[in-house]
Amino acid sequence: MWSDHEVGPLGSTASLKPHRKKRSPMTTTASNQSAPPKQQLNKRVLLGSLSGSIIEWFDFLVYGTVAALVFNKMYFPTDNEFLSTILAYASFSLTFFFRPVGGVIFAHIGDRIGRKKTLFITLMLMGGGTVAIGLLPDYNSIGIWAPILLMLLRILQGIGIGGEWGGALLLAYEYAPKNQRGLYGAVPQMGISIGMLLAAGVVSLLTLMPEEQFLTWGWRIPFVGSIVLVFIGLAIRNGLDETPEFKRIRDSGQQVKMPLKEVLTKYWPAVLVSIGAKAAETGPFYIFGTYIVAYATNFLGIRNNMVLLAVACAALVATIWMPLFGSFSDRVNRATLYRLSACATIVFIVPYYLILNTGAVWALFVTTVFGFGILWGSVNAILGTVIAENFAPEVRYTGATLGYQLGAALFGGTAPLIAAWMFEASGGQWWPIAIYVAACCMISVIASFFIKRVAHQEN
Repeated sequence: MWSDHEVGPLGSTASLKPHRKKRSPMTTTASNQSAPPKQQLNKRVLLGSLSGSIIEWFDFLVYGTVAALVFNKMYFPTDNEFLSTILAYASFSLTFFFRPVGGVIFAHIGDRIGRKKTLFITLMLMGGGTVAIGLLPDYNSIGIWAPILLMLLRILQGIGIGGEWGGALLLAYEYAPKNQRGLYGAVPQMGISIGMLLAAGVVSLLTLMPEEQFLTWGWRIPFVGSIVLVFIGLAIRNGLDETPEFKRIRDSGQQVKMPLKEVLTKYWPAVLVSIGAKAAETGPFYIFGTYIVAYATNFLGIRNNMVLLAVACAALVATIWMPLFGSFSDRVNRATLYRLSACATIVFIVPYYLILNTGAVWALFVTTVFGFGILWGSVNAILGTVIAENFAPEVRYTGATLGYQLGAALFGGTAPLIAAWMFEASGGQWWPIAIYVAACCMISVIASFFIKRVAHQEN
């Protein structure tokens, strides 16, 4: 019986002959010595996929954390504190609407030229934008140009991260054995929580500084310092090869000239399902992991360094939990598991606010760790694999990226803004935010019923 790896050039066993020439022991030994060990190759691939994801999300989430603490004062100063906060969150949300643009641009490159090349460009875009933000003068120095330049740099970041996610995911997913795609797909998703852990930890330490020093120059340290992480990420990815699936479709001439056109004409149901699946991850993420900083600090009166520490603990739990949950999804139906995870978030959202609003520090830690670390970690762990499985290899980068980034723009980019507006409009009530989170999860529950119907079955 042929093994799974004994396939023809098009990924089919039809081209195999029943008898093969027996190789001599010397030939076999030389072949084994020249081939890299499979375990070592997998580690390199997973590290390459994870490293860029960590850097991208560290850069991205440092901004999200600092926006609530610094940018409302330094770049969007007004006489109305609520308006300044809204403007700061608007600059944070701006990138989400350019992520699909970056996704389309770099996904086209990824499907036509290669996954690896896009990962270098996106990393440099995101890293360059982050360092520039750390060097940008504030409103008191250059006036209106400060917020304008800040938003332009945020657009640059959004374009970079729009293409990064798909490349990082497919680097792991397309190297994975078919019975371990849930585990491999969870690894680049871990970059979100690890990046958040680093961001929350660094900013938490910096907030121990005197407030005047933190507002003047302290907050700039993680932005400028991220250039070190960028060089590390580039060095790790430099030694990686293209994925086996991309090389197969390239060598067999199966590449599509216009991947976006192919996706929009043949795979649009899969794009819609991917957008819907994204809702249960991205909406709760920015409520449990980002908006909680402003909510707990301004409304509950908890010190901001304690809030950031709670977020860091939750991110650590999520990092440990995601590969375990991803591996579990390889043994059960992934669509059903995704549905149950979204439903669990709906059930939890009311108790989340009832416990959190006691104002106790222990309540902050318990709700944040369970809501973000376990529930969001479960959804996020299998989201990438769920989306990737909807598309054929020749259009997978474009299709997965388009669905993911459109979902991020619709449900994630507006989440902090919607939460802040709902809280203000309701006179400080939490229930409208709870309804918003539940609605996002319900959209994903509905989408999960259609995942198998549009899934592409590979040979």
